[in-house]
This record gives sequence, structure tokens and C-alpha cells, in this order.
Amino acid sequence: MQYVMQEKWLCLGEDFSIKDREGRELYYIDGRALSLGKKLSFQNTERREIAFIRQRLLSWGPNYEILRDDHILATVKKKLLTLFHCKFSVDLAGPNDLEAKGNFLDHEYQLLKGDTMIAQITKKWIAWTDSYVIDVEPEQDDVLVLACAVVIDLACHEEKNNQ
Repeated sequence: MQYVMQEKWLCLGEDFSIKDREGRELYYIDGRALSLGKKLSFQNTERREIAFIRQRLLSWGPNYEILRDDHILATVKKKLLTLFHCKFSVDLAGPNDLEAKGNFLDHEYQLLKGDTMIAQITKKWIAWTDSYVIDVEPEQDDVLVLACAVVIDLACHEEKNNQ
């Protein structure tokens, strides 16, 4: 399935809209503006929370938790000592952890389960706000992949997000 994720313009907090290829909104990410650390509610079209993203504050480097039903689904950590590109570990609450590998310019990411690519995250070059095309392979947890894409945006563009 292909998704288009776009950061909302002129809003408090980090808000994103996630649509399908035809432009129908499927999910909404509502970032809390006044909170200690970043906290984002991942919502369906009825604005019911289906996942939650929160920044872990006392950690070495960018570190986020993705929760579903108040249980930690995944912990996403940006690896600090990499050359020429960003990498993230996605520690799942079971086996089969994931890894996100970016290219030199941080515009292309592959989300991998072992050697198998389960998603491709591509940042658009020309847009008013951060915009991504996310291709998710069949039979994957789309919400988990999309939440990972949000975390990658937050962690790789911290200087913009902290303004």
C-alpha cells in the first residue's frame, strides 16, 4: 500500500496527515504542543487513538516509544555513530526487530526485517512542509511502519522541529 504523509502547516505541535494515493485521509497524527518531550497521538479517520508516540527524555540520542493499547509496541532509537547516513533500530516487543537505513541525504529510508525490505520511505524534495511517500509491503503492520516514519522525521529534523 502506498501512503502520502504530510506535515500540517501553521499548527501547534507536530501534526501530520496520512492519505492514500487517491488523496483520502486515512490517519491523522496529532502532536501535543505543550508537553515535556514530544508526544503524538496516532488517530484513525474518526479521530480515535490507535497508537501513541512518545519521546523518551533521559536517553542518549533520539529515542521514541510507539504504544498500542498502553503497551509498548516498539522502541525506535537513532544510532549515533554512523557515517554518511542515519540508521535506526526498531526494537519490537518480540522477535524480528527492524532496522531503518537512510541514504546520504536523509531523503530515502528502507525499513528492513533482517535482509527483507518491508517499507520504503521517501521524502519529497520540493514541498512547503515535510512530505513523504511511504510504500508498505503487503501483510505488514502499516500503523507501525507509519509511526516509524513519523519518528524518523522527528529525529532527523530535530533542529527544525525545535524552533
